[in-house]
Amino acid sequence: MTPDQRWAINKEFLDEAIVADEQIILATPPEKVAYNAAPIVTSRNKIRDTHMNGNIMKEQKSVGFIGLGNMGHGIASNLLKAGYTTRVYNRTKEKAKDLVEQGAILVNQPSDVIESGGIVFTMLSDDSALREIAEVDENFVKKLHPGGIHVSAPVIGRPDRAAAGTLFILLAGSVEAKQIVSPFLEKISQRVFDFGDLPWSSNMAKLAFNFNIAAAIEAMAESFTLAEKNGIPRAKIAELLSETLFSGVVYKGYGDLIAHHSYQPAGIRLMLGWKDIRLVLQTAADSSTPMPIASLLRDRLLSAISKGRGDLDWSALALGASEDAGLGK
Repeated sequence: MTPDQRWAINKEFLDEAIVADEQIILATPPEKVAYNAAPIVTSRNKIRDTHMNGNIMKEQKSVGFIGLGNMGHGIASNLLKAGYTTRVYNRTKEKAKDLVEQGAILVNQPSDVIESGGIVFTMLSDDSALREIAEVDENFVKKLHPGGIHVSAPVIGRPDRAAAGTLFILLAGSVEAKQIVSPFLEKISQRVFDFGDLPWSSNMAKLAFNFNIAAAIEAMAESFTLAEKNGIPRAKIAELLSETLFSGVVYKGYGDLIAHHSYQPAGIRLMLGWKDIRLVLQTAADSSTPMPIASLLRDRLLSAISKGRGDLDWSALALGASEDAGLGK
């Protein structure tokens, strides 16, 4: 599928999708960007040009936010702390209780978070969740037009980073839209990586990134298991790696979890990790890109799900290496 064909999918859904994106966690394949990463979405109406001029952009102090899960809650809280009037929606209203105490405005319908032509962030787990909002609530799209922006950009970081405002954000889309949302993104992240004009590019980058994390988890799992079976404590190998040539966040953070088989509470649920690797392989197939390690990871994750581990942290895929070697948890 060519970039133009991928772009056409967005046009079938809305007048124009111009990006900034989400999920959190959650990468989306280019083919499905019209829904899950429904990037920055705006109308083609000419009124948008006046909405996007520099003066109005500086005055934007209101935002809508949908999705108050592990990631979204921390992001919404930081928008409140930054002084933005923040309207929030979540299917489980109880999750918004402390945000309301901080000053958030809790609404009853997804579209109620949107001021006409305003900005709305979504932090949702998958296609169906965003589809439900964008398609079932017909007012969602209507209220964004003209000139509205939907921010559903991929982010890098676990819930603790979301709460601390130190996420990395993967951004793609029109220059004008990115300029408008920039002040908001500065309050919830430590850095924004710009992947250009095509909305799906940021989602493709997130898929590639998540694949590297999963591959590192499997590599640690196998090396820790090898050490354990030969008399060396798993934690000692984790220390060796993270204190020498593998001193990055992934080997330090996930290394400790894997060394001690500590998979609760989940930062990113294993079920969501499986979804990402499926999307990696789907995109790889569409672009004729062999990825044998990704195939292994898919099977590891699927095996874990079949054993009831879908709600554990996705680093629990490491249990597969231990079990293959005859080691119990």
